Amino acid sequence: MTPDNNTEEFYKKLKVQLSDTSLWPAPYLYKFIVPTDISKIKEIETIFDHTGAVINRKESRTGKYTSVSVNVRMKNPDAVIAKYKEVGMVEGVISL
Repeated sequence: MTPDNNTEEFYKKLKVQLSDTSLWPAPYLYKFIVPTDISKIKEIETIFDHTGAVINRKESRTGKYTSVSVNVRMKNPDAVIAKYKEVGMVEGVISL
């Protein structure tokens, strides 16, 4: 997956916002929506292995999608963005 200009602009703006609004290291809450497929959910969880993350899952009413929330202490805005990019490589994931 190659990042397009809109994606790179989004990450630049996010970095500025994160730098301006938090003192780092700081807790950060990631939220993802993924088709309910245990292998995709496990892929996301593996990305946050050994980070001390607290991960919660909630299936949609129909069971078609699963919300994955990851609460983790991150070192800086660059580390936050790096994780978004890693998770973005998982097929079908929507980052909120």
